[in-house]
Amino acid sequence: MDDQHGNLAPGAPSAAEVARPARHEPNPAASDLQELETGSRRRSWLRAGLWLLVMALVAVALVVYLPHLSHRPETARGGRAMSGGPVPVGVATAQTGDMPVTLSGLGTVTPLAVVTVQSQLSGYLMSVGFQEGQHVKKGDFLAQIDPRPYQVALEQAEAQLAKDQAALRNAELDLKRYNTLVAQNSIATQTRDTQVATVAQDRAQIMLDQAQIDTQKLNLTYSRIVSPVTGRVGLRQIDPGNYVTPTTPASGLVVVTQLQPISVIFTLSEDSLPAVLKQYHRGGTMPVTAFDRTGTTQLAVGRLETIDNQIDPTTGMVKLRAIFDNSDESLFPNQFVNVKLLVDTLHNTVLVPVAAIQRGAPGTFVYLVKPNKTVAVQKVTLGPADGQKVAVLTGLQAGDQVVDDGADRLKDGAKVTIAPPPGSAAPAATRQKSGASHSGQHRQRQGGARQASE
Repeated sequence: MDDQHGNLAPGAPSAAEVARPARHEPNPAASDLQELETGSRRRSWLRAGLWLLVMALVAVALVVYLPHLSHRPETARGGRAMSGGPVPVGVATAQTGDMPVTLSGLGTVTPLAVVTVQSQLSGYLMSVGFQEGQHVKKGDFLAQIDPRPYQVALEQAEAQLAKDQAALRNAELDLKRYNTLVAQNSIATQTRDTQVATVAQDRAQIMLDQAQIDTQKLNLTYSRIVSPVTGRVGLRQIDPGNYVTPTTPASGLVVVTQLQPISVIFTLSEDSLPAVLKQYHRGGTMPVTAFDRTGTTQLAVGRLETIDNQIDPTTGMVKLRAIFDNSDESLFPNQFVNVKLLVDTLHNTVLVPVAAIQRGAPGTFVYLVKPNKTVAVQKVTLGPADGQKVAVLTGLQAGDQVVDDGADRLKDGAKVTIAPPPGSAAPAATRQKSGASHSGQHRQRQGGARQASE
């Protein structure tokens, strides 16, 4: 035995080691692969569960919604009922009346006079005689420029006039003496002729002096500034105590704007001009109505005053001026307004609501209600409109019934039922409800009486 052990090669495994089973070492790559497969199977189960939940919800929705859907009436494209029954519509009766022929335009309120009051002299502004926003009349006092320099200049001119007048009288006396001496041949004629020229010069000097006097008087008049027009003054542009000149301040002392009367300059298309000129040349008065910016509130009523002498080639528009009394000052300078010019009036013409007019392949038409409760497409020729009603020149007669509500569900020959006018169904329902209430109260009283008798 010892020999056997002794004969073993160094480093060789023993018999016990050979008989012991070998250990299994774990593989990291195989473990990761197993975890990935487990996560993939988990996600597959989750997706399958979600799909089953979605399909279950869709099935429940179909079960709940389909019974209601089957009871809804089928409708055709455009809202027309497929049942073929009569279509409820609203109707209006064509009537005769007057329709004004108006032209609409855009305008601006323009004063007839806007005056910038400027000093015509140089001097100190001593006082102001107006309140901002005050209404003034023509000739009312507005401001005072220091008049003292011009008063002194006037006195100087008057003194110079007196001096020159005395010189003229002396020259005239000398001329009279020279004429006598010339007649006696005592002096040369040249001396007399020189004196004649001196008298003429003195007379011219007197005329110059008188002009200087008039100039200074005019300056004194200019020193007292008055309103050139009747109107409303604006904000004061300079305060008393400042030195003013004819060129400063550039904005003037104050601006006076005439408000009564006032004008509106508006434009119309050149296509509308012949109708306006026809009435204008007849000499008739064409009323003009001004509305606010929205076109809903009437501001004032005036008359057409004049038409411009040319058409703007870039826009094809012509300018017109209308005059308004503006007694209530409802029109303000530079205000934007909508203008309606009354050109003519159509009398005893057929009128229908604007809502009854339809446009399509036949052209302009209405649905005419026949006695058998069917509708027919009736072509019409339209005239002027006022926003609510339109004049029908051809195609309808007074008393015809046309559809003005529910026309989008109709076609030629469709059956209709006329809906009651708005407000008429409510009283009927109220009366029915009231009758039912009275009937119920009567039955309750009868029941109470029977119980009391029992």
